[in-house]
Amino acid sequence: MAEDKAAKQSKDEKQASKSAAPEKNDKLDAKELQSQVTKLKDQVKDLQQQLSDKDDQYLRAEAEIQNMNTHFKKERAQLLKYDGQDLAKSVLPVLDNLKRALTIEVHDENGQQLKKGIQMVHDHLISALKDHGITEIEADGKPFDPTLHQAVQTVPVEGDQKAETVVKVLQAGYQLKDRILRPAMVVVAQ
Repeated sequence: MAEDKAAKQSKDEKQASKSAAPEKNDKLDAKELQSQVTKLKDQVKDLQQQLSDKDDQYLRAEAEIQNMNTHFKKERAQLLKYDGQDLAKSVLPVLDNLKRALTIEVHDENGQQLKKGIQMVHDHLISALKDHGITEIEADGKPFDPTLHQAVQTVPVEGDQKAETVVKVLQAGYQLKDRILRPAMVVVAQ
């Protein structure tokens, strides 16, 4: 029995030493686990920061795209609004020449027919320009407006004229919707 007791005691000691070893192993494993948890927490924080940065970049890019689209739509609307401006500016001298031709006095029948044809061309041209928002700037007898008129000469006030009033139009001015194509060249009473 003593042998059994000694064997049992030896067995208990072995188990005790085995159970002591796992405590050391458990402590090592706990330190390693704690280290790994810390590393993983750091990685999570880093990834969260990267995600936050990417979200910020995405939102900024999205806002930039919306701003560009808005700007593009405004530019396009402006282009459509004033479409034909260059053509209109090119046609205005033709209209001036037609008006000059209409001021010529004719006395024979051929001249009358020619003048009638010029009048028809003039009227059609005026109608086409109006259809596209191009109108003549009213000037004669109106107060002088430097945004609409270009004063090329001044004359003293006579009779019932008012100062700073247009007394004669030398060349008609035109505007496309709200944009001045060409100011009216006028004589102003001073």
